[in-house]
Amino acid sequence: MNAVASYDLSPLATMALVAVLLATGPLVWIVLRHRRAHPATRLRALTVMTLFLTFDLVLFGAFTRLSDSGLGCPDWPGCYGNASPLGAQGHIEAAQTAMPGGPVTHGKAWVEMVHRYLAGGVGVLTLAIMIAAWRQRRRDARALSPWWATATLGWVCVQGAFGALTVTMKLFPAIVTLHLLGGLGLLMLLAVQAQVQAQANDPHRPSLAMPASLRRAVWAVLAIALAQVTLGGWVSTNYAVLACTDFPTCQGEWWPAMDFEHGFAVWRELGAGKDGGFLPFAALTAIHVVHRIGAFVTLSALLLLAWRLHASGEPALRRWALRFAAVAAWQLASGLGNVVLGWPLVAALAHTGGAAALLTLLAALLARAHVDVLSVGRRSPAAAAWGHAS
Repeated sequence: MNAVASYDLSPLATMALVAVLLATGPLVWIVLRHRRAHPATRLRALTVMTLFLTFDLVLFGAFTRLSDSGLGCPDWPGCYGNASPLGAQGHIEAAQTAMPGGPVTHGKAWVEMVHRYLAGGVGVLTLAIMIAAWRQRRRDARALSPWWATATLGWVCVQGAFGALTVTMKLFPAIVTLHLLGGLGLLMLLAVQAQVQAQANDPHRPSLAMPASLRRAVWAVLAIALAQVTLGGWVSTNYAVLACTDFPTCQGEWWPAMDFEHGFAVWRELGAGKDGGFLPFAALTAIHVVHRIGAFVTLSALLLLAWRLHASGEPALRRWALRFAAVAAWQLASGLGNVVLGWPLVAALAHTGGAAALLTLLAALLARAHVDVLSVGRRSPAAAAWGHAS
């Protein structure tokens, strides 16, 4: 591979223009479709649209990783200092000739750059949400605090920084896993805002009656799901899926040889062990088996939550129960498909999509359950004192 500087900001302006152009389509569609609607309605429509496109971005990010395109352009933000692979064809050709089938090919370069363009478009949309949220707050003091949208834009900026580190640190497993979690966190932030905005736009919308014990159960399942998704990201970024190709056993044993010390050494390069040498296969086995155990715990907790929601007798909660049961079945099927079918791309993407859907649903349910705290005009005593003092 040709030597290339890790960072070259010269194509940044052109890439920013591409991001603005990509975001223009959704923005124009929102304005035209809701041109006679209240600004608060347009804000929620924009939030939901950005949520949908962010979900797509998370899946495309997974496709970028699973197709080994993460280093298709080994610098950032452009491709060999260019705003697109078109200007880097000579560099890409040389790298591909030096290492056929390596991390740099014309196809992988385009996959990587399209992912960056789409991420930039989502960034522009979150900027638009923040501007609209502050304008809405000036119109209506009871609207959702615009600091939610501001924090979301800040989250996107941090996520972009992790995207850059993913490339410049050569797919460092801890960074790649954090980048995945950042994308899922963005989904959750947008889901919370969409739920609260829906309630603010329709004061007559029935509240979601949920006992305190059931709310605590949802929080507990969210904590378990976050831990399991982190383990799943660790499996994927270390390419440990194929360490076990049978089920329910692994390598024909219930408890195969495993190396937890190297497998869960967090700060190490891809393929390297704790001491810098090659990562032992037993370490990959340990990562895979722990994720399997976590899957059993998560699936049990999710089904128990679905049962409790259904047993509540509340029609709205029963609908949430069906959603969680469907996600649990989806994750079980796609997870098993990854193992027994040899990690096909479709199954891997389906599993990532299921994880994203699960966290989004949990965040939306918690927002709906706590909407009285999050929404219109509710401020903490500290915020009220600050407003009075100013």
